[in-house]
Amino acid sequence: MKSCCSSHATSLVESLAAEHERFLDFVTRRVRSRALAEEILQDAYVRSLDHAGSLAEGESVTAWFYRVLRNAIIDAHRRRGTEERGIERMAAEPEAESAAPDEELMNAVCSCVRSLADELKPEYRDAIVSVDVEGKSVTAYADESSILAGNARVRLHRAREALRKKVVEFCGSCASEGCRDCGCHARRAGTE
Repeated sequence: MKSCCSSHATSLVESLAAEHERFLDFVTRRVRSRALAEEILQDAYVRSLDHAGSLAEGESVTAWFYRVLRNAIIDAHRRRGTEERGIERMAAEPEAESAAPDEELMNAVCSCVRSLADELKPEYRDAIVSVDVEGKSVTAYADESSILAGNARVRLHRAREALRKKVVEFCGSCASEGCRDCGCHARRAGTE
């Protein structure tokens, strides 16, 4: 049974790969962004493997995949519309009185955090530095990184989680106290 499914999946992948450029052109014409089209096409490829069982016997793989692509494009437009409406709502909100970070708070942050951030995967480090250190919006970071804002939010969440784990791992109980009177940097330098 497994080899049958495996050969069916292999056949499906080969059929879809042969039409890659046509599929990409189809999506690009509808979203007007080659990078977004690539992302949507990759998502559609994954969906096609997950839903290969819905391909009726004798049905054209190409025609079936165009339906998968159309649904992926519609989903991308919906996500984009949701993101744009969210951005518009945020832009309409009055700006906080003090948008600039509190200088005293920034000075009190554990000196380990910056060096530990440098140990993260480059894309995680860049996300944290851009958004949390430089104060850029997630949307601006997404644009700079050529990814969707939703993907940027996920990356930032994962980066913060990875950094949190590194801080707890390195600093231990100091991290649970908010890094007040931090002595971790001395341990890091090997002076303690």
